[in-house]
Amino acid sequence: MSASFPAIPARSWNRLDGVDLLRGLAIFFVLMSHITIRLLGTDVSYSRYLPNLLIHFLVSNGQLGVQMFFVVSGFLITSISLRRWSPLSRIRLRDFYILRFARIAPLLLALLAILSAFHFVKIENFVVDEKIGGLPRALSAALTFQVNVFEARHGYLPANWDILWSLSVEEMFYLFFPLVALLLGRSKCFIALLLTFVALGPFGRTVWAHGNEIWEEYCYLGGMEGIAFGCLTALFVSRIQFSRAAIRALGFIGATVVSCNLVFPWPDYTNWLGRSGLNMTVLGIATALVIVATTQTQWRSPRLLTPLLRIGQYSYEVYLTHMFVVWGFFALFLKAGGSMRLAPAFFLITIFVAGVLGFLISRFYSEPLNRKLRNRFGDASSTLCSALEPASTSTLPTADPS
Repeated sequence: MSASFPAIPARSWNRLDGVDLLRGLAIFFVLMSHITIRLLGTDVSYSRYLPNLLIHFLVSNGQLGVQMFFVVSGFLITSISLRRWSPLSRIRLRDFYILRFARIAPLLLALLAILSAFHFVKIENFVVDEKIGGLPRALSAALTFQVNVFEARHGYLPANWDILWSLSVEEMFYLFFPLVALLLGRSKCFIALLLTFVALGPFGRTVWAHGNEIWEEYCYLGGMEGIAFGCLTALFVSRIQFSRAAIRALGFIGATVVSCNLVFPWPDYTNWLGRSGLNMTVLGIATALVIVATTQTQWRSPRLLTPLLRIGQYSYEVYLTHMFVVWGFFALFLKAGGSMRLAPAFFLITIFVAGVLGFLISRFYSEPLNRKLRNRFGDASSTLCSALEPASTSTLPTADPS
């Protein structure tokens, strides 16, 4: 017996505040983690004055933030695909790949060009070591969605390259999702496959990592588990309207678990949840519950959270470019003496400028090229409309999936 997945009932908003808030939190903690790692890697007496729990909070949340990204991406890609082609078995491969290429390629290719130029002129912290293959191997890994595999085998790339590991996981998902949807979109086998990825995720982070610490965090299965949670959330939200009481309960549970994971991240890496790889599974479930609750209630964020919403709306641009800002202000921080009194300002200014840079790049580069490519190669703007600009017959959330 087959099951089809109808489109989500029409909504009246152009963005999902709950989704943007999750992405804002995720990118915020990624930024905090990368700033803290830079401080811990120098002679600055940063950790001397901070309790271990706070340091672990600042560092460990980066990986948790990426896992939240994966869940959100799975939800939005599936939701937007249902919006355009429901049921998923009617998905159009060419249009799907054009949509993803138009959104991802302009900024990614520009980033790789800049990183390559920085490598050639030998700017500190941007040079790819020849011992691990140099620039050609790094470019090959980035363009074939294998940065995570490359680093697991050869060690970490420079920080601006390293962040591409998560994009490699997402791009592999984008490569196979429409093919699987085309074959199994009307079948319960599609849900069974997603549940299989959920079940295998913890093993990918533990047993099958064979003690490789990089692969424990960067493996495909670990990321695909989060993406699968997002896909399942989109499918169930499209079919089930929860009662008001159920939504409140789901939202409360999800928000509480996400908050506990972010506030107390280190214990989840050391207790049985972390050792079994289930800590990310729990976070994935909680993130999915928050998405369900905020989507079905049309939740609107209070003005106090507007900065997080904004940074979430441009999370792709912020994520790919934030390390330039981190390195730049870190150099200024060190030149100013690296005083602990300046550390709070260093954090705040870096996060603010990274957010502004992401907005400017989106406004004047990536989104204009996104539209131009879709209009040039897509069937019609109403078919391949921007996630920021819903089609006139919009039936699904319009937050951008990247």
